[in-house]
Amino acid sequence: MSFEVVIGLETHTQLSTASKIFSGAPTAFGAPPNTQASAVDIALPGVLPVLNRGAVERAIRFGLAVGGTINRRSVFARKNYFYPDLPKGYQISQYEIPVVAGGGVDIVSPTRGPTRIRLTRAHLEEDAGKSLHEHGTELLHDMTGIDLNRAGTPLLEIVSEPEMTSSDEAIAYAKALHALVRWIGICDGNMQEGSFRCDANVSVRRPGDPLGTRCEIKNLNSFRFMQDAIDFEVRRQIALLEQGGSVVQETRLYDPDRRETRSMRSKEDAQDYRYFPDPDLPPLMIDEAWIRRIQEHTPESQPAMRSRLVAEHGLSDYDATQLTADRDIADYYVKTIEATEASEPGSRKQVANWVLGELTAALNKAELGIARAPIAPDRLAGLLRRIADKTISGTLAKEIFDAMWEGEGDADTIIEKKGLRQISDEAAIEKIVDGAIAANPSIVAEFRAGREKAFNSLVGKAMAASKGKANPAQVNAMLRKKLEKN
Repeated sequence: MSFEVVIGLETHTQLSTASKIFSGAPTAFGAPPNTQASAVDIALPGVLPVLNRGAVERAIRFGLAVGGTINRRSVFARKNYFYPDLPKGYQISQYEIPVVAGGGVDIVSPTRGPTRIRLTRAHLEEDAGKSLHEHGTELLHDMTGIDLNRAGTPLLEIVSEPEMTSSDEAIAYAKALHALVRWIGICDGNMQEGSFRCDANVSVRRPGDPLGTRCEIKNLNSFRFMQDAIDFEVRRQIALLEQGGSVVQETRLYDPDRRETRSMRSKEDAQDYRYFPDPDLPPLMIDEAWIRRIQEHTPESQPAMRSRLVAEHGLSDYDATQLTADRDIADYYVKTIEATEASEPGSRKQVANWVLGELTAALNKAELGIARAPIAPDRLAGLLRRIADKTISGTLAKEIFDAMWEGEGDADTIIEKKGLRQISDEAAIEKIVDGAIAANPSIVAEFRAGREKAFNSLVGKAMAASKGKANPAQVNAMLRKKLEKN
């Protein structure tokens, strides 16, 4: 008998604040162990937490972006459990009244088409530290170490409803959420550094049955691992049920080497954590004026910007979608437009072509994100201005782009240094064309015999003779005029 798959995701999004959620300790990644853990983070006696305003503002921004309800009053609670990297013996989180309730994330399901995945809640909490099991290293000497640098790092835990029906839908949701939190600037989304981690709650049931027993797969930090882990877990649970067994509620880990999940511990329920309001933190009160100020500074949404680029910039749906797939790419495009003062749709199309073409290709080859591009938007704009005013041809522009990428200066400097200014003088163009015709009589004969492709060959010969400096449009016009005349 067939089974239905039911998946819900809990996503821990590290908020992009410079300091921790309840202390002034920094959140920078990669510091030596235990160098960014303050007295508050390691729970020394007598310390008190102080809530980071920036973390709250980022949570509100997220709630607005997903159409959720911003609770005007929310409460911090103590989530009690013992783990070596949890210094206080409890985690400060939110339980009964989170900062954000409801909302949803739009995805395109491979099977259901456009679908809105509803959110249960999004609540603020602190991260725990990290246990290091790197046995045999100089630092640990075959022991487990505890690094408390992450302790107190601000998280927004985003909980979806259990309504995804396949690993493909779960990945589509996770990618959409990842793009959203980066777009609105609340998280850098770096999965390798743990800034965006997902726990997948997976269960199966026969059609018409109540929800099955779920297992939680913890700390999935890549989309590929997430898909593999969910698919394995679905197969495991179905095999158990088909053999007459039962699924045990538990927390599992994914082993990427074996591409399988394995049991970590029995899964706790809410009552096991003994939640109660944190006596050291008053209720979080959010007024309308605060929400309004955040709303005014929230960036334009992806769908709205995509539509605007089509309607106002004259871009295709495809180009607009590619440019708004990532906030950094969209910002680079906008800054280049501003620097070129491009007001005509054709000019904007040229900017889009270069950002999505030459620039993206160079970034992919160098394995760089656009934020680390060696060519700043104003410098790309300078190159495009020289194409527009016919100082250089499109072919020369690519040569100049490569030189800019290697750090040889801006477009004007490279043009002057290498003598790449485009030849547009009519007499000079005529001399180049005459030379190409005289040097290639067989190709000329082919053209006059009706072979149109021979014309392109002659254009290439003329451009090569000018070392790419001749104005291509003038070469084309002059060459055709002379060949048809004779």
